[in-house]
Amino acid sequence: MVKVTLKDGSVREYPAGTTVLEVAKSISQGLAREALAGKVNGRTVDLSYPIKEDATLELLTFNDEEGRHVYRHSTAHVLAQAVKRLFPDAKLAIGPAIQDGFYYDFDVDRPFTPAELEQIEAEMNKIIKEDLPFERVEISREEALERFGKAGEIYKVELINDLPEDAVISCYKQGDFTDLCAGPHVPSTGRLKSIKLMNIAGAYWRGSEKNKMLQRIYGTSFPKKALLDEHLFRIEEAKRRDHRKLGQELDLFSIQDEGPGFPFFHPKGMVLRNELENFWRREHKKRGYQEIRTPIILNRSLWEQSGHWAHYKENMYFTKIDDADYAVKPMNCPGSILVYKTRMHSYRDLPLRLAELGLVHRHELSGALHGLMRVRCFTQDDAHIFMLPSQIKDEIIGVIDLFEYFYKTFGLSYHVELSTRPEKSMGSDEIWELATRSLQDALEAKNMPYKVNEGDGAFYGPKIDFHLTDSLGRTWQCGTIQLDFQMPEKFDLTYVGEDGQKHRPVMIHRVVFGSIERFIGILTEHFAGAFPVWLAPVQVKVLPITDKHHDYARELVQKLDAMDIRVELDARNEKINYKIREAQTQKIPYMLVIGDREMENGTVAVRQRGKGDIGAVKMDEFIAKIEDEIKNKTIF
Repeated sequence: MVKVTLKDGSVREYPAGTTVLEVAKSISQGLAREALAGKVNGRTVDLSYPIKEDATLELLTFNDEEGRHVYRHSTAHVLAQAVKRLFPDAKLAIGPAIQDGFYYDFDVDRPFTPAELEQIEAEMNKIIKEDLPFERVEISREEALERFGKAGEIYKVELINDLPEDAVISCYKQGDFTDLCAGPHVPSTGRLKSIKLMNIAGAYWRGSEKNKMLQRIYGTSFPKKALLDEHLFRIEEAKRRDHRKLGQELDLFSIQDEGPGFPFFHPKGMVLRNELENFWRREHKKRGYQEIRTPIILNRSLWEQSGHWAHYKENMYFTKIDDADYAVKPMNCPGSILVYKTRMHSYRDLPLRLAELGLVHRHELSGALHGLMRVRCFTQDDAHIFMLPSQIKDEIIGVIDLFEYFYKTFGLSYHVELSTRPEKSMGSDEIWELATRSLQDALEAKNMPYKVNEGDGAFYGPKIDFHLTDSLGRTWQCGTIQLDFQMPEKFDLTYVGEDGQKHRPVMIHRVVFGSIERFIGILTEHFAGAFPVWLAPVQVKVLPITDKHHDYARELVQKLDAMDIRVELDARNEKINYKIREAQTQKIPYMLVIGDREMENGTVAVRQRGKGDIGAVKMDEFIAKIEDEIKNKTIF
């Protein structure tokens, strides 16, 4: 008998050799139907895997990330089988699962056509209906080389030759098709339900332009049609909300050929940006932060002292001044440290919270650039908190509280990850353990659930990352809190303690937005360009019906402008329906239509974005309404 410890901590006994699927059936038939694979002692395996010794077992379904990976990797094998049935001369490369789907690369004489993609998808559905079992077979290296060499699968042969000498080589067979694969897979092709082939692209073998260009077919799969339909809707909605498209349509920003990765903000984009920065400044001032500004270019010796030269050099830009080496700053922390060092500090001065909207430059590969989401220069809403060791927990909790307030204001939910020491780092194990434990203590004091992200901390310290969820369910890493014992040591930072002696402070590096530019991109897609009134570049558009209504319309514009309400007048000689449609396209929150009745009664006919005509109101009533929305930062 073997003891199997399940995810809930319960222990069950089974005869040695009992399969993962049999364990699932012993728990419930429903779980057995939902299970796609198992995780035995931390290793993902097929449901047919026999448990021969005491083990921990987690049953994976489509609700688990690893379960979805198995499901979609199995679908990739069905894609390969369908292609080989329809195009026997196609050579197979690789077919992994990826985020929200899978792909498979093929070496064919010519690109696949859209019509052929439909044929391949139909053949895949046929294979699924055949309900072919996925059978795992382990073979020797010699047999593998002979089998795939004889079949002319040159890419598989290359992969086999690259495997370590002691590697276990396995294949998976479904019907008339066999592929080199480590697995695991679902029990049979019939377990796959709703599939969709998305598109075709070219891809160099192993990502090198020195190799042959292959044909890559992308697809996705779900256990229910409703889930697939929802996914396809989100894709189309994401295209509609693309901040690059909306940025052009709403005249917010542009990326010019003369500066790839360096965004240009237009007047309306600057209104949006300034509102975010004003909000940021007000809220930081309330919490005891002092704003600073540090230079963009600083001497090489500073970056060597901070560790950036050794750990971040490949992402930096450089220049020479008076024959000396300088670097364009990729981060704001060294500048903030220099400000701290300009005078002696007492323990009574701490915590000292220095905030900076600092422009930084980082070298990104041209292929990675993406609108405002991935740029080469951006404004980081940094703050550096210098504190006593005894203040660490309270300061981290204070930062978390600030983050919660910010994200709630924009209607963004989030989850939290704790990132630990990376392989490329500096400092002792003891210091890293202390810093990591301090972050954990603060999270636990807040009763905040978190996931541990091993090895993804900054080179100088562990961090807490906030991953925001937008209206489409996508996640974006924005806020971060990094605890740093290293920089104060490197720069010999001190404060005078109660005992009159010099002591070493501790630093927190933190950002809320992360990057102002990227956050604008996120908000643009989150709101689909229909920004809340307090953020909207134009809050009100006044639309006179004819020329005789222009004087009254201008009076209203002056009144709104005097109240600091962002207003535009459309005095063009166009039909009112055209003006309304255009204002709707520009996603203006409020339209005030002015005609004879409004002039006679001293009112405005209000149209509200998303609600249409809401009737005639006195101007003072409208101003009170919009001012209330601005003050309370109403989201929708």
